[in-house]
Amino acid sequence: MSDGLSARIRHTGRTLLDVFYGMTVYDWVREFEKQRGELERFFVLVVFGDMLGIPILPPYYALRLLPFTVPRLESWKRSLLRERDLTDLFDSEIG
Repeated sequence: MSDGLSARIRHTGRTLLDVFYGMTVYDWVREFEKQRGELERFFVLVVFGDMLGIPILPPYYALRLLPFTVPRLESWKRSLLRERDLTDLFDSEIG
């Protein structure tokens, strides 16, 4: 009986913490994740701009940054080739 009650109290406490998190900082975390993704895509564009015909960095510096960008290259290609429509241009927030 005691184990069931303590598990229920822990579950209720965790639920309250999740609700508090959602009410306070969830939107900030989402915005920061969006900004981080945009900065990563921009960084890969700067390094691999030659693939698109946009030489931004001299080849020497692009080669120096190559080990840091190779793991992100596949996801960058997929994000560039992903189909988008008009609703992707607008944020999901209204108001």
